[in-house]
Amino acid sequence: MRGVEDYFKGLADINRLRIMNLLLTGELCGCDIQHVLGASQSNVSRHLTYLKRSGLVVDRRAGYRIYYQLAKDDKPELKTLLTYLRVALKDKLFATDAKKLKAAIKNGACSISEAARPVHSSRRAPFQLRTRA
Repeated sequence: MRGVEDYFKGLADINRLRIMNLLLTGELCGCDIQHVLGASQSNVSRHLTYLKRSGLVVDRRAGYRIYYQLAKDDKPELKTLLTYLRVALKDKLFATDAKKLKAAIKNGACSISEAARPVHSSRRAPFQLRTRA
C-alpha cells in the first residue's frame, strides 16, 4: 500500500525532485532525464527506481528505451501532492532544468544514445558517429 510516507521518502533527494519537475511536463525517455541532470545512467536509473517504488512514477519499455511518467492515481493525496509540486518547484535550478529539457527535446537529445550505435554500411567504419541531416 502506497501512502504519504512513501511519497515523501521518494521526494527526499534533490535529484529526485529534479526528475519529478521534469516529469511534470509529461512522459520522458530516461536518456532525456539523464541528459538534463548531467548524471550517469546508473545514478538516474537508481533515482527513477526509487520514485517508482514510492508510487510516484511508472515506466514503460519501447524497444531498448524506457519511458517514465508520473503515476496516475485517483488518490486525493497524490493528486494534491502533484499539484503542490507544480507550484513549489519554481527555484532557479528547476527552471534551468526545464529550459535544458526544452532545448534537449528540440535538438533530439534522446537520439544522442543512437549516435554511437553501429552503422551497417560498407562505406563507413563500424561504430562511426552518425551525423544529423
